[in-house]
Amino acid sequence: MVARNLPNITLFLVIAVVLSVFVASCGLWRWQSEGGRYEVWTFDKDKAGSVPRGWKAAETAGQGKAATWQVIADESAPSHPQAVAITANENRGRTYSLLVAEGTKYKDLQIRVMVKADAGEEDQGGGPIWRAKDADNYYIARWNPLENNVRVYFVKDGQRKQLGSADVKANPRTWHEITISHSKTKIVASLDGKQMIELEDSTFTEAGKVGLWVKADGKTAFDNLWIAKLSPKAKDESE
Repeated sequence: MVARNLPNITLFLVIAVVLSVFVASCGLWRWQSEGGRYEVWTFDKDKAGSVPRGWKAAETAGQGKAATWQVIADESAPSHPQAVAITANENRGRTYSLLVAEGTKYKDLQIRVMVKADAGEEDQGGGPIWRAKDADNYYIARWNPLENNVRVYFVKDGQRKQLGSADVKANPRTWHEITISHSKTKIVASLDGKQMIELEDSTFTEAGKVGLWVKADGKTAFDNLWIAKLSPKAKDESE
């Protein structure tokens, strides 16, 4: 019985290796385990100066001056030598620049992303979005070193509403990790491993896309975006 199954096992392993090489060539690692589904973007295999493969730039309340998202060389990046960043930005006020991972669909999830605030007179920093229906409807968690805080919002029909806020001081020129855990209606936000915010909200209850977010004239770099789909067991343990 084992001998007859060997060809099938070999074929499965070959297919798995080929898929792994292809996915890794896109700067994306994806796998499945008992804990759930995982995806990690390092942006290290994408072409510098371009939008990462599988991602799309978008705006909330755009004013005709879309920010420039690009893969950049950055030896300080956690997964050096590259990261993704806004390199040119003339926006002001309540214009939000988004970079959306087109093939994603998550509901209950955990997100980790490294963030570095490179510049911005009106606004700095940024963070991840999730359960995104489109460019006008999503959850957002962001760190802003100008205001010395971390906040969680939702944007609905293009209008932003604050859900939670916590004060924190962190060096804007170094990398920091934002972590989000969202199970059913419970949202927990952390910065550099320290829990900052815990809240309940039911504005968006369906699965949606994930992405990156920067406000106004911010120029921000991101790296090592890690997303896990929470399994039923993991969700139970988080509640």
